[in-house]
Amino acid sequence: MMKSFMLVTAIAFFPALALAAGKHEGGHENPMGMPATDGDMQTVEVSMRETEEGAMIFEPGELSFAPGETVRLVITNNGELEHEFVMDSVKTNAEHKEVMAKFPEMEHDDPNAVRLQPGETGEILWTFGESGEFEFACLIPGHYEAGMHGPLNVTES
Repeated sequence: MMKSFMLVTAIAFFPALALAAGKHEGGHENPMGMPATDGDMQTVEVSMRETEEGAMIFEPGELSFAPGETVRLVITNNGELEHEFVMDSVKTNAEHKEVMAKFPEMEHDDPNAVRLQPGETGEILWTFGESGEFEFACLIPGHYEAGMHGPLNVTES
């Protein structure tokens, strides 16, 4: 009887455990905008790296776009550590950062994020939505605290 209870309990909780420790897939509505399709658009280059003083930074440190603007963000990890670029609301990034602290090896499959090894380059194609103040950040444990975040403003020109 006890073995049956343990088996049923394990089966019931296994999907939740697998999701928590495994892949984080997109699907939530994002007022910041939506993924774009390939085409003619402005390209913005973003570099991620560490400084000699131990800070972790994005260059540029701030991004601004207009509602409805479509861009190709070309993100390069010029550092010596793995980094990620996640753009979302400050609140959503804070919640995501808490989950990342518990599951630092979590993989992402979000159209508004890219995780890169040193020397790698990735792209995000994005059409910005509503006006507002958003954020881009690296949510790998300790990186945000080392300075790896910046404002992303979507405003009328």
